Amino acid sequence: MSTAPPFREHVLLSRLTTIGTGGPARAYAEPGTLAELEETLVAARQRGLEVATVGLGSNALAADAGIDRLVLRLTGDLASARAQGTLVVAGGGATNAVCLHRARDAGLGGFEFACAIPGTAGGGVWMNAGAYGRDWSAILVRALVATADGTGWLTASELGFSYRHSNLEHGHVVATVEYQLVERDPHDIRAEVKDLVARRKATQPTTKRTFGSVFKNPAGEIGAGRMLELCGLKGYRQGGALISPMHANFIENAGGATTADCLVLMAEARRRAHEAYGVELEHEVVFLGDLALPST
Repeated sequence: MSTAPPFREHVLLSRLTTIGTGGPARAYAEPGTLAELEETLVAARQRGLEVATVGLGSNALAADAGIDRLVLRLTGDLASARAQGTLVVAGGGATNAVCLHRARDAGLGGFEFACAIPGTAGGGVWMNAGAYGRDWSAILVRALVATADGTGWLTASELGFSYRHSNLEHGHVVATVEYQLVERDPHDIRAEVKDLVARRKATQPTTKRTFGSVFKNPAGEIGAGRMLELCGLKGYRQGGALISPMHANFIENAGGATTADCLVLMAEARRRAHEAYGVELEHEVVFLGDLALPST
């Protein structure tokens, strides 16, 4: 008997992404167990469907015309987390907020930085997410990665972590993550998280619809946000999309934005940064569908 969840057709990605843009996915499914996930990946291959995983939909920009893929969102057991000794074991779909709560309740520190990252455990592995000088490579023990060819554990070194990068590709789905944390007083954890959240709210448009950071920080002393601010891009608008007046490395959906609007802003930002600083900014947001930026 099949354990794969049913495939739904033409689910709008604008409903699944935090920026709120994007057309329909050819198919959509929500596996809740490892067995369901594995069978779903096999079924996708049999139907000739490539796979993309959206998590919370942050750090994703989907084509307005939609994407010819099966889009997955992990649920159930694959979105839960628990403490186990000094480990936090999380499903790939577990939100960073849930993982942080489990860690704090168990008196485990080291995950506090993730309070600034509105994503999931699997998404964190997929891009080696980070904030405030720490990233997934500092805490990851191993990740269980499922593909249509099989499932296996990979260590941080096997994942090929570097700045905002891993070797994982679409079709590689992070099912389970193990974090190695350290004992810490829950009151101290709570205090640090409160401070980091306040810092984030003071500098980033946390109440607006965005997909998170647009570009990776280039080598050198000037980060992407400051660079684009110096290029005069705060508040620059295209259609319904707006380069945030608060932080120039964020694009806000100011009402009725399209992915095409966002791409115009990104292209202009790259052009100005290259013209002023000789830097070709690399986008941090993951493109879904037939999307590309012109070379500078």
